[in-house]
Amino acid sequence: MGKSRFQLVGSLLRPQSLLDYKNQIEQREDITYPFYADFAGYEETESKAISQIIHDQIDHQIDVLTDGEYSKSMWHLDFIWGLQGIERYIADHGYQFKDFDGDSFETRKDIGIRIVAPLSGKNHHFLEIFKKTADQAQGHDVKITVWSIAHAFTELSVFDGLFGTDQVYKTKEELKAGLINAYKEFLTEYQAAGGKIVQFDDCLWELFDSSNKDSFFAEGNVDLIDLANEFVAVNNEIADFGHELGLQVWTHNCRGNYESRHASGGTYQAIAEKFLGEQHYDRFFLEWDDERAGDLSALEVLKDKENVEVVLGLLSSKTNTLDDEARVLHYLDKASTIIPKERLFLSHQCGFASCDSGNNLTFDEQWAKIDQGQKIAKDYFANN
Repeated sequence: MGKSRFQLVGSLLRPQSLLDYKNQIEQREDITYPFYADFAGYEETESKAISQIIHDQIDHQIDVLTDGEYSKSMWHLDFIWGLQGIERYIADHGYQFKDFDGDSFETRKDIGIRIVAPLSGKNHHFLEIFKKTADQAQGHDVKITVWSIAHAFTELSVFDGLFGTDQVYKTKEELKAGLINAYKEFLTEYQAAGGKIVQFDDCLWELFDSSNKDSFFAEGNVDLIDLANEFVAVNNEIADFGHELGLQVWTHNCRGNYESRHASGGTYQAIAEKFLGEQHYDRFFLEWDDERAGDLSALEVLKDKENVEVVLGLLSSKTNTLDDEARVLHYLDKASTIIPKERLFLSHQCGFASCDSGNNLTFDEQWAKIDQGQKIAKDYFANN
């Protein structure tokens, strides 16, 4: 298939038939991933919806397909739920996001994680979804989107403290080793199943910007640099392992996306040397749909990495109107003075439904925005 210069990050709005099941999942903790045995008709409804969204992506000229993330409830936790050794539960709080008026907004609460046995990534449900998607892809490439190991490790260790004398893993280093092993097991089986592209999704980079008022880490944290080094090192260990298997290893970074809301600020300039320059990814999907990301000069650290591609998230998946084409073209022109055009792509800053509920737009509005992105990219890169 020809390489399109417009790319989808991954997730797409779910149909109501699927949401009817997903909304029940959110309220229940007496169920076990992938939840098919707990809800009559759920697996069949999901499979039908995935088949339709694959067909829709092909109709809209998407050349790297996903299952629309229809098999997920949340962009990240489903991967962890699918590891052996994990229990999911409904916590007493959700994640904190910024509401439209600037106040705090709390997400759904079924985000609790327990480690009840040594972790393993073998026989993960994602592989079955991948194989079904690939079988229907009509020759198009297929990627899977997975929670980055560094983000997962940070949440499990720094936020949740899932190590200690009363835990399966007694130390932070043991937890890290167990998680690394589980990710490597998963990637090994993914490659054996025919997988070629894995995209690791990550929402924490800008929280290492010491000037970011939203940072979980910056205020009073004298170990910020050490934590950043650990974060990058664990991501690179998994990226390098993926490369050893022959996989293309991509990453997507944003500042949170929940029902058209975001979680934090922070600029790419502040963290570019570490999180762009030192991470071993083949393709970076980056968020540049508004001014929070800062100046495109952050791309300077990637300009001499000839095998690294950049997907500029200049379009917004959070709005229900078409994007400002003049702004997009201005940023593409500026980016192409830093990174050669043949290494650039265009996308929305994130998916359209990082969690089941999705962003605040209709299906028609979603596809109109995707079609606009296709047209802008086709016209802009036509001479490349």
